[in-house]
Order: sequence, then structure tokens, then C-alpha cells
Amino acid sequence: MSRKWVEKEGLLWVEKNIVTREQYTQILDLYNDKKHAIGVLPLLGSILVGLGILSFVAANWQEIPQMARLLMIIVLMVACYGGGELFRKSGNDRLGLAMTTLGLISFGGGIVLIAQMFHLVSYDIMSFIVWGSVGTLLTYLYRSKFLYLISLLIFTCAQWYSTIEHDGFSYVGFIIMAVGLGYYGWKNQHMLLAWFFSLSIVLQSLILVLDREWKFLWIFIPLMALYAVGDWIKDRSSGFALQSVPLAAAFLFAIVMVLMFDDFTDGDRYELLAEPLYFIFSMLVILAASLFGKWTNGRISSGFEWVLLVPVIYLQSSIAVMYLVILFFFSFYVLWSGYMEQWRFKINFGTLLFIVTTMVAYGKLTWAFMDKSLFFILGGLILLGLSWFLNHRKKLVLSDMKKEEEPHD
Repeated sequence: MSRKWVEKEGLLWVEKNIVTREQYTQILDLYNDKKHAIGVLPLLGSILVGLGILSFVAANWQEIPQMARLLMIIVLMVACYGGGELFRKSGNDRLGLAMTTLGLISFGGGIVLIAQMFHLVSYDIMSFIVWGSVGTLLTYLYRSKFLYLISLLIFTCAQWYSTIEHDGFSYVGFIIMAVGLGYYGWKNQHMLLAWFFSLSIVLQSLILVLDREWKFLWIFIPLMALYAVGDWIKDRSSGFALQSVPLAAAFLFAIVMVLMFDDFTDGDRYELLAEPLYFIFSMLVILAASLFGKWTNGRISSGFEWVLLVPVIYLQSSIAVMYLVILFFFSFYVLWSGYMEQWRFKINFGTLLFIVTTMVAYGKLTWAFMDKSLFFILGGLILLGLSWFLNHRKKLVLSDMKKEEEPHD
């Protein structure tokens, strides 16, 4: 929630005698943007200092005696972690976190430099897994969202490096990250952490499918398992953040099917199709877990989101048309649920999905035979018209809801 929003809405609260002027001022003090901006500076500074130290040492590494190198790495880590503790005890939590972050960066850099110094050859990413695990432990120790995100970045980059350099997906790294950081996110529910965790899982699932050369549809098993986990989270914002990336991936897949499936060869289709018996059975199990979680938390109507996963790709004909119907249905559902929940973000998101779907349908139906200049002109007019109509409709609906909530004399 931003300070500007509180300033604007708070004046209405005062006018309606919901809060007093003094309470309004006290609420504003809780949303001091300057404090937040200043608090971010030490964290950004710690990253820049860490990168500067590593680049300086790496540039002069060969000229430094071997024992001096080892001593420098140890002293730097001890100084960073010790400095972090001293700053925390003196009440400077932000500077303490910055120093701890420097310690984590120097630890990872030290692993690489020591391996280079003693000519150690690695055939996997175990050193990166250790680095990410240390970051995870520090996340639990200091309960820091910033350390959480850095640890998540380490594991994600390590997985990419493992696939590129060692030709293999690291199941150990994936499990440690999923369990360690996943459990932390579950216990300390936060929308930003859930979103980035979901993004990392999706990226690593994509890396796994491509590395193992599995049929592409198998990627939706871990993605929708993650989606089902979101149904068991009571905090709706965190659950929605966890589910948004898998849904976005399914929506993007449906768009590709609409635009390109008619041009696919039998070989292209073969690369997509997982074994139908095992795939559909697995999806039904995940669907059951998802619906039970929705029912438990009173969100059973959101089960319509599963329409994106209807396996129409196994049909023999009209596949592109069916996916287009699914895209429109999903867009309408998001719009409808946004209005029902009076959730402005969801209304805007549903509006965007509907506009994208409309343009996909327009492109699919007209690109082949329409003059290209006319295609873009009409497309722009449709886009502007839809934007105006949907925004106008949104304002009317929200205005009506606001009037209904106002007390009547």
C-alpha cells in the first residue's frame, strides 16, 4: 500500500468521521516513503561493494601470494558477518543486513577463488548448492526477505549453469531450494516472495523439461502442482502470487496454440504430446488436490481457472479454435471474479487478458488475407475501443459498488 493512496483515501475517512484528523496523521506516519528509500540504499550499496571487492581481487589475484589470498577470503567473511552483528546490536538493522549480504557474497566468491587457487575441478554444482544453502540458513536466522531473494537467485542461476556447463539438471539443488525456501515462504507469507518463488520454479521446470528432452506438456505437472499449493494458502494475496506465474505460462501456451498450431507438422505435435494416460491421470490428481484446497478456504469458484489446462491438444481437429474459446472464457472469468471480489488489480488484469485475447483472435483471423497497413489500423482502433469501453465499464461498476456500501439515512 503506497503513501499516496493512504493520503487520498484517508481524507475521505476523515470527512466521513471514520477516523479523526490526529489518527489520519498517525496512519500517514506509518507509510513514510523516505524511510523505505533510505533503508534500501545500504542493501544496494552492499551489493555494489561486494561486486567491487570481488572484481578488484580477481584482477590482481595472480600477483597475491597464495596464503595471503586464503587469509584475505577468511578475514573478509569474518569481518562482514561480525560487522553485521555489531550493527544489529547497535540498532542499525539495515546496515547489519547489508554487511551480512556482503558476507554471503564473499562466501560465494571465496568458493570460486579457492577452487581456482588449488586447481579444483568440479563436475557438478555442489559448491553453488552449498552457497545457496548458506543463504537459506541466513534467511531463517535473520528472517530477511532480501536474503531470501538472493538465495533464490543463487539457486536459479546455479540450475542454469548446471545445465549449460555440466549437461545435467540438479535435482539436489532443486529439492533443497523448494523445501528450504518454500517452507520459509509458507510460514512467512508475503506476496513478493511468493511471486519470485513461483517464477523460479517455473523457470527451473522449463530447464528440466528441455534438458531431459521430455514432451513439452510434462512441464505443466510441476507448474500446476505449484498452483495447487497456492489453493492451500489462506492469505489470498500470497496464494494468488504463487498461482499467477503457472497461469500465465498456461495462458501463453494457449496463445501459441492459437497462432501457430495450424502450421505444426506431425513431428512438431509429437514433441508436445505427453503420454495421455499418465499425463491426464496426473493432472486429475493435482486437480482434485486443488479443488479440495479451494473448497477448504471458501474459494471453490476459482476452480474455473483450470479451464486453461483442458487438454484439447489431444483432439484431432479444431484445436486452435478450442484454445481461442478457452482464452476468452478465462478472460471473462477473471473480469467477473474481479468485479465480484471488488479487487481492482484483478479487474485490470482481466481487462488486459481480454484485450490480448481479442487481438490474438483478430490476428489469427485476418492476418493471412488483409492488407497489412489496414490490419494494423483496424487493430489499433479495436484496441483503443476495447480499452475505453472496459475502463468505462469498470468505473461504472466500482462506482455502483461504492454507493451500495455507503450508509443510507
